[in-house]
Amino acid sequence: MDIIGPIDEAVRKNTVRRCRERGIRIPTLAEMRNPERIPASVRARLPGVGLDDVDPANLYRITWKNDPKTGLFGEGNWIEFPATLTGVRARIVGLVGRWFPTGSHKVGAGFGCLVPRLVNGSFDPTKQKAVWPSTGNYCRGGAFDCALLACDAVAILPEGMSRERFDWLRSIGAEVIATPGSESNVKEIFDKCKEIRATRPDCVIFNQFDEFGNSIWHYHQTGPFAEEVFHRVGGARARLAAFVSATGSAGTIAAGDYLRTRFPDIRIVAAEALQCPTLLENGFGEHGIEGIGDKHVPWIHNVRNTDLVCAIDDAACLALLRLFNEPEGAKFLIREGVFEDSVRALPLLGISCICNLVAAIKTASYYEMDEGDVLVIPLTDSSELYRSRLQEMREKRGDLGTDEAARIYARDLQGIGVDHLRELGYHDRKRIHNLKYFTWVEQQGKTAEDLRRLWDPDFWSAVYASADAWDRAIEAFNRETGLG
Repeated sequence: MDIIGPIDEAVRKNTVRRCRERGIRIPTLAEMRNPERIPASVRARLPGVGLDDVDPANLYRITWKNDPKTGLFGEGNWIEFPATLTGVRARIVGLVGRWFPTGSHKVGAGFGCLVPRLVNGSFDPTKQKAVWPSTGNYCRGGAFDCALLACDAVAILPEGMSRERFDWLRSIGAEVIATPGSESNVKEIFDKCKEIRATRPDCVIFNQFDEFGNSIWHYHQTGPFAEEVFHRVGGARARLAAFVSATGSAGTIAAGDYLRTRFPDIRIVAAEALQCPTLLENGFGEHGIEGIGDKHVPWIHNVRNTDLVCAIDDAACLALLRLFNEPEGAKFLIREGVFEDSVRALPLLGISCICNLVAAIKTASYYEMDEGDVLVIPLTDSSELYRSRLQEMREKRGDLGTDEAARIYARDLQGIGVDHLRELGYHDRKRIHNLKYFTWVEQQGKTAEDLRRLWDPDFWSAVYASADAWDRAIEAFNRETGLG
């Protein structure tokens, strides 16, 4: 598979001209993965550019290796959660997404979907608008990428998402469309996309749920970073035992596909909301774990590579959001023996990150993992994007007190069990894979033959291998702008 495909030279010339006029040099995947490859001229500029400034230099901060103290790059950012918090012997490490521009790694998924179409001329930033269907962070990342690349953005997200998302999108100049419902209402987002395709010819849809650029970006960025972190923290006798990620658009979980090529015995775990157990039970429902929209199986989810499905109660995630962010919660955890440095880091977890942490604890318990086992989880965003949710809970229930902090700690951390999960055999995976038919073939114009191809491991190998052509195309594009 060639993600770049045929090139429309006329449109590409428009894009080259736009980038030349605005001094926009596009980073390659290799530069994002290894920032030491970034040109010295770019590195010299970055300390004077704020992390969230609308400046093309921030394209180079779409990497796991930002150093928030210097404005340059380092080894990356991660948290190891102590056993006094998790209650398990295995070691759980979180990759911190807070230090991407916008405060979420979804800005990388947006880049992965947008840039191939910029460099091949299938999207014209001088005439067209980029539409970002999302349950929150992806449309924020896409709108930011558009601002850096001088494109107009249209953000689509459910009306029930946190207020911070809507406020930020409008502040950056995106057109905002709110669809009915909340986290689970992805079909309503797709319906709006269908309407836009029929009525707004100036719009191009960048659908994270079926754009392979999303999974390619994570395979080549999140996967290698997880491997590096494991080698830094693991020790000589450590095993990389699991990569645990809420599915959402299924871009992030593609990092597990990379890790399996390096650690064949790793378990790849897909987490979802218990209130909407699509993978676990072919179920449906509404839930409050913002960032993991569901009721369908994303087209880009390589289900054949998923070993365990784990459903997490949204009430537990929201209760832990309070415990991790309210003053009495921090005091209680310190009294329970959790290191103060670890407690201070807990606000780096947003709601879906807490879901990943709980799923990792369940996974460690289910497989009886010990001190030699390391589980890695992505921390997509931070609690900064959920201050309104914390305020809503305070208004409804009052400030968190010691007794309630103790109940949350006992029930939602120390009391985590091995319920609501399923280890997947061959036919379990095929069952989940086949669910794609009802969304993607019946509703979204894919074919049954397309679906059969997704079951072939060689298909995915070809998808991920297309990154080399992607980087060559970016390098050629930059040379044409005169900024290469």
